[in-house]
Amino acid sequence: MKKQFLELLEKDLEFRYAVAGYLGLSEVLRRLDSIGESIRKLWENQEKLWENQEKLWTEVKALREEQGRLWEEVRALNVRVARVERTLEKLTLDVEEEARIVVEHRLREMGYELKVAPLILPVVEVDIYGATGDLCVVGEARVRASSRVIDELNEKVELLKRISPDKLRPRLLKVVYASQPLPDLVERAEREGVWVLKATGDVVKPEV
Repeated sequence: MKKQFLELLEKDLEFRYAVAGYLGLSEVLRRLDSIGESIRKLWENQEKLWENQEKLWTEVKALREEQGRLWEEVRALNVRVARVERTLEKLTLDVEEEARIVVEHRLREMGYELKVAPLILPVVEVDIYGATGDLCVVGEARVRASSRVIDELNEKVELLKRISPDKLRPRLLKVVYASQPLPDLVERAEREGVWVLKATGDVVKPEV
């Protein structure tokens, strides 16, 4: 009998409440059951939080791995950009040196002996410069040139007139040396009397 009574207390909720009510403990049991249910829900919520936290850590790990790959790509891109910049710098230096040699040679063919060199002043730099007697040559060198180079050249000439007029002469020959002169440059140079040439010869004849 005792064993059956204990089993009923353990397994039968209504019987347990009936006995508790008889003993005056029914309210206490109800509260304890409610607390137990709350604790169970808390544990369920805690488990969900742990699961969400695990997912977040997985996502953070994936983001860090992706960030690492992106940094590797950025470093590789920087290396390529630096290589391109060095190549462009070398090409620019090469074309400027080539321009000075070709311009000096062509001027000599036209009967003008003058040393062509870069002109470097605090506020202006010119790729091609030379002067003799009443003639001076001022110009720019480019690998590929459009008509905008004439705007740049005109601005530099105006600066020279203001800050170093002694560098200029009564006869001013503007020149653009371009390995690849674009059509708009050629058309404008013909209109404005700008000498355009490349290694193989004149593109627009000089007016001297």
